Amino acid sequence: MNYGLPFTSPPKSLCILRLSAIGDVCHTLAVVRAIQDHWPTTRLTWIIGKLEHQLIGDIGNINFLVYDKKREQQSLKTISAAVSAESFDALLHMQISIRSSRISRLIRTPIKLGFDKARAKDFQALFTSHRIAAKPQQHVMDGLFGFAETIGVPRPQDQDLRWDIPLDQKDIAFAEQYIQPNQATLIISPCSSQRSRNFRNWSIANYVAAATHAQKLGMQVIITGGPSDLELEYGSKIAQFCEGKITNLVGKTSLKQLVALLSKASALISPDSGPAHMATTVRTPVIGLYATSNPGRTGPYLSLDKWVVNAYPEACQKHKNKTVEDMSWGGRVRNADAMGLIELKEVKAKLELVGHQTH
Repeated sequence: MNYGLPFTSPPKSLCILRLSAIGDVCHTLAVVRAIQDHWPTTRLTWIIGKLEHQLIGDIGNINFLVYDKKREQQSLKTISAAVSAESFDALLHMQISIRSSRISRLIRTPIKLGFDKARAKDFQALFTSHRIAAKPQQHVMDGLFGFAETIGVPRPQDQDLRWDIPLDQKDIAFAEQYIQPNQATLIISPCSSQRSRNFRNWSIANYVAAATHAQKLGMQVIITGGPSDLELEYGSKIAQFCEGKITNLVGKTSLKQLVALLSKASALISPDSGPAHMATTVRTPVIGLYATSNPGRTGPYLSLDKWVVNAYPEACQKHKNKTVEDMSWGGRVRNADAMGLIELKEVKAKLELVGHQTH
């Protein structure tokens, strides 16, 4: 099945197809950086979503082609015109969706590398010529590194992973308005994406208690998030009910500004969401709150062993009557009460650990 792979010499050009979401694009970036480091002369083209392009679209030595799902037909025409004159050595089809598979048909290449049979959902296998090796129960980022390994790029050790998202001086200056050097700072990004029956958000009352505890430990607290009504409500109420003063930046940061803030923070508290993975790119500890999804699959990669608060096993048992082993890998617990299983005392213990490291 993998005839022609791995490459025995650096390919001239590769096309990467990963549109979304923010967290998964952060995972993909680590893979792309490994490819750049191993084959610095290989030309890279990355087909990416419009929002995600705002985060990493200014990285050098990558030709980004932007897909806007709100202008799908125009985006397809633009991408088609941009790739029509080039034949790539391989396409790394790193997204599972009908939309991305449609885009893959525009790419001229003898090798269209996709996921293994078990992971190639949404008929992806019909659009690929080669597959990565089947490895069960992997973290999403490890699965994406399967593409690098298949084409001949070794996976770096965790300490050698790099993302290096470019930040302008204006983004750094924005963060410096709020976080001074040597100032212990907790950022809380309280909400996950608003999808049907998502149920990933902890309660406002618990966030208030966690923020208050952080302040008593000498940390300043900043709340961040997008401009949705739910996120604005969370930010307003957490700031209102917390005992000490909180800086509420919900709806007031760009993606780049958020990365800059996270790079200067002592820690982030977040449910399963994009900011958790953005914090990972700058190696900021993530106190990840997991109950409805398995952190082994989607948790903040560098914080899994030390920082994540994992109530997923209890949620599986209580709401599914299953052990984690009985669940499908990555199976969700879609119950509105599941996040309530994350105990405040466990989050406080993590914050105390942060406090010890910042003094």
